[in-house]
Formats: sequence, structure tokens, C-alpha cells
Amino acid sequence: MSSEVFSYESLVHAVSGAVGSVTAMTIFFPLDTARLRLQVDENRKAKSTPAILSEIVKEEGLLAPYRGWFPVICSLCCSNFVYFYCFHSLKASWLKGKQSAPSTDLIIGIAAGVVNVLVTTPLWVVNTRLKLQGSKFRNADIRPTNYSGILDAFVQIIRDEGVGALWNGTFPSLLLVLNPAVQFMIYEGLKRQLRRGVPRELSSVEVFIIGAVAKAVATTVTYPLQTIQSILRFGQFNESTAESKLLTSLRTIKCLLVNRARKYGVLGLFKGLEAKLLQTVLTAALMFLLYEKIASCTFRVMGLSNNHYKKR
Repeated sequence: MSSEVFSYESLVHAVSGAVGSVTAMTIFFPLDTARLRLQVDENRKAKSTPAILSEIVKEEGLLAPYRGWFPVICSLCCSNFVYFYCFHSLKASWLKGKQSAPSTDLIIGIAAGVVNVLVTTPLWVVNTRLKLQGSKFRNADIRPTNYSGILDAFVQIIRDEGVGALWNGTFPSLLLVLNPAVQFMIYEGLKRQLRRGVPRELSSVEVFIIGAVAKAVATTVTYPLQTIQSILRFGQFNESTAESKLLTSLRTIKCLLVNRARKYGVLGLFKGLEAKLLQTVLTAALMFLLYEKIASCTFRVMGLSNNHYKKR
């Protein structure tokens, strides 16, 4: 068990996933900026992604779409390292060399997601704040923040809001472990179908397409919860009554979903989905492509390529 959890193979998967995700996110980062603005700024009209980015550049400068890049990349690197490591180490421990199945991939993906959320949520709370700092919002109720960097953001949040604020949005994040779990289930399942029992390396086009399909399905299904997650992490949602402070996490999520639907209609729950799909599908597809190539080259150098494909 310990040799499967603490193995070079799991480490290779983790590093490959982290490097692939960081590279892909850097390329498509402006699309994520557009998506986040639409989610948290309720008074900003939903437009096409190019139109939103054009507004941001016009109002805030050429580099505004890359605001908050460093904390996001740090969070993403840590998050994907933890997720890929947990997913593949748990999978190796569970299967012990046997062929996997969709249900197995889903259960392991959920377990890896729970570990990832509990460990990395504080980083995502801080990067959400930093990414939106200095933005020009249409919503006048949003309070400005003044963080000088990642460490200063941690200090100010703990001092002003308490340690618990670093885990804002944890409950929807735990529900959202279904996103990467479904994504990996579809991705691994499509890989097995394409190989049809033959241990071979998939082509770049095959990896890109199945990575895009897997992420598109997972994102569309879980998008309303992702919107609530962003609002909670930003820490700017209004608690208008004393009762709302006593709401459980589940009731808070329900209230935010219901209020948004009442105010903007059911489609309001999917505001920014176009930008999210454009960003997340392209990012995930490129991430999986880079991940597979980096892992494949590393395993080949280590002389593990054939064994590696058989186990997957």
C-alpha cells in the first residue's frame, strides 16, 4: 500500500499534471478573467467573451486580463499536483494492476477531490480576492480591497474575517469535486475505448479531443455551483438579516441559487458559461495533452512505458 501511494509513478503524474495545467492556464488566462467578472459582478451585462475582454482592457489597461496571474498559477500548480498525485496513488492502491472501470474512476476522483479541496481552498480564496482587486465593477455594493500580495492577503483575511474565512466556499467546493471526478471518469473511459484493450500511446489529436469533451460535460453540469463558489470565495455576498448568519452552508448555497434565479431567471445561474466553457475546455484539453506527453516521455526514460499503459 505505502509503496503504491509513495511512488515515483504517482510523482510523475503529479508533476506532469501540474506543469501541464500551469502552461495551459497561462495561455488562456484572459478567458478566466472574463468568466470571473461575469460571475461576481451581477450588474455587468452578459456579453460575448471578446466584448467583455475589450471592456476590461479599455477601462483598466492592457494587462488587466492577466491581473492576479501569479496567485492563480501558484494555487493551480498546488491544486493539480495534489489532485493528480492522490488520484493516481489511490488508483494504484485500489486496482493493484487490474483494469479500471468508470465507477472506480468516479469514486477515486471524488476522494482525490475532497483531499484537494480541504488542502488548497485557502489558496483559491486568496487568489480570487487578488484577481478581482482593482477591478472596476458595475455593482456599487462591492467593497474595494487592498492586498499587497499573497502573504498580505492571508494576514488581512485572518485578521479582519477570521481563519475560517480562508475556507469560504468549501462546501460548494466539496460538492464540486464531482466536476474533476466526472471529467476524469469520462476522460479515462474514452481513453480505454480508443485503445480497445491495446496498450498504446494516444495521438495528440485524440488526447486533445477527449480532454475537451470530458471537461465540457463536467463544467456544464456543475456550473451553477461554480458561480456560487466564486461569490462565496470573493466574500462580498450580502447577509441582510441576522438569520442569514446562522444558515448552514447548504442553506446558504440554496439561498444564493434561489435569489440569483429569481433576480435574473434560470439563465442567470449560467451567466458567464460561454466564457467558462471557452476557457476551461481549451485549458483542460491542452493540459491533458501536455500531461500525457510529459508523463509519457518521463516513463519512457524510466523504462516504464509498456507497464504504464497496461495499468491504465
